[in-house]
Amino acid sequence: MQRIAFSIVILLLFGLGACARQQIAAPRIDYGRWSEPELAQLIAAVRPLPPGARIVALSAALLGTPYASGTLVGGPERPEQLIIDLAGVDCFTFLDQVEALRRAASLDDFPQQLRQVRYRGGVVSYVTRRHFFSDWVADGAGRIADVTAAVGQGRAEVVVKELNRREDGSPWLPGLAVTRRAVSYIPTPRIDREVLAALQEGDYVGIYAPHAGEEVSHTGLVVRTGDQLLLRHASSASGLRRVVDVDLLQYLQGKPGLVVYRAR
Repeated sequence: MQRIAFSIVILLLFGLGACARQQIAAPRIDYGRWSEPELAQLIAAVRPLPPGARIVALSAALLGTPYASGTLVGGPERPEQLIIDLAGVDCFTFLDQVEALRRAASLDDFPQQLRQVRYRGGVVSYVTRRHFFSDWVADGAGRIADVTAAVGQGRAEVVVKELNRREDGSPWLPGLAVTRRAVSYIPTPRIDREVLAALQEGDYVGIYAPHAGEEVSHTGLVVRTGDQLLLRHASSASGLRRVVDVDLLQYLQGKPGLVVYRAR
């Protein structure tokens, strides 16, 4: 009888293990135009730089990368898969892969750092994925800080958002809870020379979204070239559809405002 019970336990454990394995998809890696030695050399070359300069250098290497949406795999009914894709990026996968490269000590460390950047606790799942820009600073991980208020120097506003809830009450992202969160942003009409001077190279920025359920509609990062401030971003605009640099002030015209995060 004991032998039968033991056999049943072993079968159950084996079955549960098999189910768990079915739910964890292997990482998918595409370095695009980069060979592994080239990418490893780039990571090593920028390691001595401070965070902002490192971000600018790494992102410069991705200029011209084609825009590609929907590259991540996972959903309420589909197992999440860690995707490393430098062959095509959207505005958010551009940033999270740059940030993971910024943290990586080596090419072998890059996938682990991307897990930490893209997923809470490094756990690869649809529920733990950082779907919203403010998720980067909300969980107190400490590697990125919300400096919107500091950059705004009294010009920023705070709005309480219910992330993932549309105006009609339906979710933006099925299968995820609604999160109530205070979001700081600097209205575009208040972005003057003092605000621009407070922006640093490599700052991550989001275009504030006034509508319900989201805090930003687009993301990018700040690049300084002399006195000019550029927005480096993965553009979906017709005629571009690649990672490009554009004048930040010109881009902000007609946009509601700016959210600013800074790597530590």
